[in-house]
Amino acid sequence: MDRPGTHDTSPRTSSRRPQVALLWRGNIRGPHQPTSHAERLKPLIAALEEASLSVAPLVYFDEDATIREHLLAMDGVLVWINPLQDGQDRSGVDALLRDLAAAGVWVSAHPDTILKMGTKEVLYRTQQLGWGSDTDLYETHDAFALRFPVKLAVAGARVLKPMRGNDGQGVLKVEADRQKPGELLVQSASDDSVERLPLAMFLERMRNSFAGGARMIDQAFQPNVGLGMVRCYMSQDRVVGFSEQAPRIQKPDPDAPQFGMASAKTMHGADAPKFQPLHALMENEWTPGLQRIAGIGSAALPAVWDADFLYRAASDVSHKAPFVLCEINVSSVLPFPDAAAPTIAAMARRAIEASRTARSCAPRQ
Repeated sequence: MDRPGTHDTSPRTSSRRPQVALLWRGNIRGPHQPTSHAERLKPLIAALEEASLSVAPLVYFDEDATIREHLLAMDGVLVWINPLQDGQDRSGVDALLRDLAAAGVWVSAHPDTILKMGTKEVLYRTQQLGWGSDTDLYETHDAFALRFPVKLAVAGARVLKPMRGNDGQGVLKVEADRQKPGELLVQSASDDSVERLPLAMFLERMRNSFAGGARMIDQAFQPNVGLGMVRCYMSQDRVVGFSEQAPRIQKPDPDAPQFGMASAKTMHGADAPKFQPLHALMENEWTPGLQRIAGIGSAALPAVWDADFLYRAASDVSHKAPFVLCEINVSSVLPFPDAAAPTIAAMARRAIEASRTARSCAPRQ
């Protein structure tokens, strides 16, 4: 794979083949070591080239001052960078991507779009859609300490989620300990570890989660988590595939913890018969509803994003749909079904052409 500094940085013109960069974060512990992205994205690279786009894989480091120049020479950039990784956040790359978009480079996903649909707040804002569930938003630790104990006592087990994150970082299942009144069982989604804490100690420990103005989402725990997860892959407003994901414990004891998901996925195409009801809901109801609530036009939807669903418990009669939204992934959707690559590539080509046309028609300063 080429490294920054080896790509064509000639000015964008309407006469040459459009150029699209594929951008991902490098390994800070081994800057010269390859990551898995280049291999995993081979089907998409081939599809982009088939769509008459010139592809430039680029590795991003916050400290790399040359990356801006290379990206400014591109017509578009597709990004795979997690919200949190190896102690780094997206503040640097998001500022860069906003600058690129302002300069006329098509960016997917744009940081502003991520803020509208790719944070856990979307669970709160869209809970009235058919994919929703009982969800609360705590803007301060004081609000959390006041309302969360009541919610826990009345509604049962809850799942707390930071606004931004990945791989289960900071996600906790919290429930009352039936054996010891006044104490809680707190389970981490990242490793399924369980800790017993007094309520007052837990509330105080959560204070750090609100540092710097951070907020927290509180969602009803879904008892059917043991059935696994279904991921619906989208390209803008069209379904491009599905995956099934089993829980880490395939056949858990009824009283054993079951919360986190394994990374292994079984991929399915968009036409998989068993998922056609979900296909119809996503295209005809839920994505348009998300767009309406979040204020996102179809052209601003990401080239590739996904929605993760758990199976709704039969006892939950608040919604008719058999699925509950767990989260939306926008920042770094990988892997996805190989069969989705041509649709994503065609969408990227259309978006880049529209962006180039808009630039050519813009009045000169």
